[in-house]
Amino acid sequence: MAGKILNFGSLNIDYVYSLDHIVREGETEASFDYQVFAGGKGLNQSVALARAGGRVFHAGRIGKEGRFLREALEENGVDCQFLLTDDGANGHAIIQRSAAGENSILLYPGANHQNTREDMDRALAQFGEGDVLVCQNEICETAYLIEAAFRRGMQIAWNPSPVTDIIQAVDFHMVSWLIINELEGQAITGESSPAGILAELRLRYPALRTVLTLGPGGSVYQDGPLILRQERYTVPVKDTTAAGDTFLGYFIQEAARAGAEPSAVQHALKLASMAAALAVSREGAMPSVPTREEVETELAKRER
Repeated sequence: MAGKILNFGSLNIDYVYSLDHIVREGETEASFDYQVFAGGKGLNQSVALARAGGRVFHAGRIGKEGRFLREALEENGVDCQFLLTDDGANGHAIIQRSAAGENSILLYPGANHQNTREDMDRALAQFGEGDVLVCQNEICETAYLIEAAFRRGMQIAWNPSPVTDIIQAVDFHMVSWLIINELEGQAITGESSPAGILAELRLRYPALRTVLTLGPGGSVYQDGPLILRQERYTVPVKDTTAAGDTFLGYFIQEAARAGAEPSAVQHALKLASMAAALAVSREGAMPSVPTREEVETELAKRER
């Protein structure tokens, strides 16, 4: 039976502006649409984990204007007993979305950078061996959080995004799953090719399980000498904002539930890839995350 999943992660208010193209330096462009969504890598990943079937707890901080973020998590079955309210501003993102479905994101951390080590200790006290910690780089004290969870025997899934100096402070030997894209892989390893990134990570951290997402090239999983590949499912693209978060949520939930056997991991990659494809075919961040029933139905349809 799968353990509990604690996502100590960011919660943002997404202000989304739809444009013909992403604004260039020195350019002014009118937006033809404006929407507000619940978002943040942490929140999106918690919703994906829950919709994939996980028993998910979310920890972190919101500002006073972020109460609807708590409601969004709870409506998706996420336990928010470790979610605190801060007196300051909520974290938020200004997102430009082009007509082609690509996006550009400006982040303000707000309450996401008000988490304390004491907050983390209180939440982690309710978890232990067999449970999973999910974390990103949109909150503060990531290195402390990973070390504290490791001491408790938890498995750790880390998505080091956005890439910051924190990667110098984290002991990668404590990480169970590293989920990265090519740009993040290059920043961590100094290698530019997918093969070079994976080879360097294996050399430095032999026990690390890595998932490298490659956009149109699908994804690659590495666990020691084991390499598994998964193609991308092609869909009409509307909005790529939460694709990576959806992929992570589905992959980690299934991998934590089913174990490290190659066939189980390959299935986790397949679920995650289809979930991400469905997400980019819809608008918004959190609202675009599909349910497990939707993912499995679409997979069955394509495999017939």
